[in-house]
Amino acid sequence: MLEHVKAQGLDDFFLPLDKRSARGIYFYRINGYNGKIGDFIRRYYEAARKEGVVIIGRIPNPDEKNLSYYQEMMGTDFQLSMGFLTSSLGKWLPRMNEYQRNTVAASMYDTFVSLRKAGKNDNMLKNAYIKFMCWLYYRFERIVGRLGNDNIPKILYEGDISYYELLLLAVLADAGCDVVLLQYTGDGNYRKIDGESAWSDCLEMPDMTAFPASFSLRQVQEEMRKKADRERLYGELPEVANCTNAWIGGKGFEDFRTAPANRGNDAKLFYNCFYRINGVEDKLTYVSELHGFRLGMEKDGRRVVIVDGGIPQPSMEEIGAIRRRNYTKPEDMALDLSCNIAYTASREMQRLMVKSFLDIILEEAAGEGASLNKLTNKAVILLCWLKRYQEALFGKWSMPQVGCFILFGGCKGGNEALFVRLLARLPVDVLVLCPDLNTKCCLQDGMLYEMSFSESLAVTEFPKEEAGLQAGTAAYHAERELDTLMYGDSGIYRNQQYGKAVAVTLQTMYEEIAILWKQELKYRPNFSTVDGVVNMPVVFAKVSGVKDGNLARYWTGIQELQTEETYMVRNVPYIESTDANPMKAHAAEFLKNGRILKNKIKQHPDYPYGVLRDTVQDHILDKLQLLIDQKTVKGTFENGTEYTIVATVLNLKKELVRLIQKFDFTKENPKFVYINTTERVISLEDTIVAAFLNLAGFDVVFFVPTGYQTVEKYFNRKIMEEHQAGEYMYDVQIPDFAARSQNTRPTWRDIIFKRK
Repeated sequence: MLEHVKAQGLDDFFLPLDKRSARGIYFYRINGYNGKIGDFIRRYYEAARKEGVVIIGRIPNPDEKNLSYYQEMMGTDFQLSMGFLTSSLGKWLPRMNEYQRNTVAASMYDTFVSLRKAGKNDNMLKNAYIKFMCWLYYRFERIVGRLGNDNIPKILYEGDISYYELLLLAVLADAGCDVVLLQYTGDGNYRKIDGESAWSDCLEMPDMTAFPASFSLRQVQEEMRKKADRERLYGELPEVANCTNAWIGGKGFEDFRTAPANRGNDAKLFYNCFYRINGVEDKLTYVSELHGFRLGMEKDGRRVVIVDGGIPQPSMEEIGAIRRRNYTKPEDMALDLSCNIAYTASREMQRLMVKSFLDIILEEAAGEGASLNKLTNKAVILLCWLKRYQEALFGKWSMPQVGCFILFGGCKGGNEALFVRLLARLPVDVLVLCPDLNTKCCLQDGMLYEMSFSESLAVTEFPKEEAGLQAGTAAYHAERELDTLMYGDSGIYRNQQYGKAVAVTLQTMYEEIAILWKQELKYRPNFSTVDGVVNMPVVFAKVSGVKDGNLARYWTGIQELQTEETYMVRNVPYIESTDANPMKAHAAEFLKNGRILKNKIKQHPDYPYGVLRDTVQDHILDKLQLLIDQKTVKGTFENGTEYTIVATVLNLKKELVRLIQKFDFTKENPKFVYINTTERVISLEDTIVAAFLNLAGFDVVFFVPTGYQTVEKYFNRKIMEEHQAGEYMYDVQIPDFAARSQNTRPTWRDIIFKRK
């Protein structure tokens, strides 16, 4: 029998018998936890699973079938003698050799002798003997056949052990097994059985705490299963791995310029860096510094890919080239999609790409609330981008070459961040530049090294060609800083300061329309600017009837709304459905899956708004998309009305387009006044124009003295305020406002405020 010895460290448990400092076995109980203990338990569990026994919970007592089979084979005799025990083990467990039988029999004999001395009678000893024999046969048969080998079999027991279980494990330990007891609730129960710790030792280590509430061997089993699944998933792993940022000196561009061969000397590692640099160190030299950096990288023979302002979305052709199926599990999806990664020029590079792709996707899948459909879409986008850039980054790759990927302007969305993180695990230096501190980058990664400067510079493109270089003078940057101070949160706005805006329709009294009409937007209630977007308070109303039946005052009120920014419709309908519209023929190709195809629209030869500023074009197209998304107009996505919306908005009258072009979102907004004095029905196209102009930031007012239904006929819900101003009047004639203004006597307001 082997002696119980003390372990010098946790690694001793895995040494073969002849390598141990003392020739013996380890029998330990573990009552606390730390990181090293957690790793040990996982490693010991794997060893016990392969060459030993894992016991989760109590060992079940022999049942009637077990006892019946034992009695049929062995009878009911019992003798407390070595000869009887050795003979019985040989018959009951025939695969044991002579050494194993003698060792187990001797250990059992010593145990039963101790029980007799403790006062147990022969019947109790017989019951213990039969229990031990059944347990050996049904739970430990695979262990007893390994006793005496240099690789010691292992037993791992989880829970509060019982008296007879402890006796049997002590028998097996004496016979040549390592035993570990996991006691999550502490040592109290064990001490009731073995108060002197005669059979086992208590493991003591620094920084031990209570076991985590969620820790269990079943959890370890699940981790092992997932690990095995991952190993099957990854297949043949690459021979080299990334050493990211561990070698850098935190010197920014200088780290990137360090030759890959000079970064480290481990042949199994490629040395890359992963940076984000926020702001600029010197506004005057930044552009030229970037230009020199690029030229230096190219001179060094480095492969460099530069992407400005976000990675372009995959085209339909790129997406269509990705082979995919329907999936039920993230692992199946990731494995199947990884088959799209092909790089015949280097088998090692292909393995690196597959591993990085799987790492990122499986990590994303482990996140809370991860949707398999959304995850699949993300994976497809990553594969499209990887195919797009792989030749430029890895062409003719061999160790220790490292390319360079520069994203200028930061990551605008989660997919970009995932792709950048994927590249950072490949032989690529990844540099994310955010010179404008007002632009937020969503990239987060534990490997990312970040440098930040206090100076901000609004540069939109990385300088690639000498002819296209632009650099600001000291005076220019001083003026920009003054702009920031004056036009930040001061309530003062420079011309065309904002490129994005959202309309907020005001609920007003009828009398408030005239008061608000000529007010600049920044002075109206509910005006604000948030994250570079203007919230524009606008009027969208219908005035039914004539106040007090006084037509003269009625027309004077409308005439006073006529300004340089006002477009007035006097003839109904404003647009006939039969009017020529060159965009009707193309509306269907401009809309797919409910989304307008902005790039396709802008590139179309008949697109009428190409002369406008880019921000104005985007404003028009964004509001067009919003009008479709809101389904405000009846028939949208029901009878093809969405195509009418597209065609109508893309064919606005020149006068309206010019009002949009000059519109400054913080100043006086353009107006749209529609007068309908007849029984003629407003057209669907007129409704679309009115709803669109409201979203674009116009004040829109319908004057309907008849009180008849007009624009609201085509709306799915109430989106405009209706004011019942007074008496309904019919067949009235709209006056000539131009001639009328010449004959109108000046009001007392004119006399007081406009007098020279």
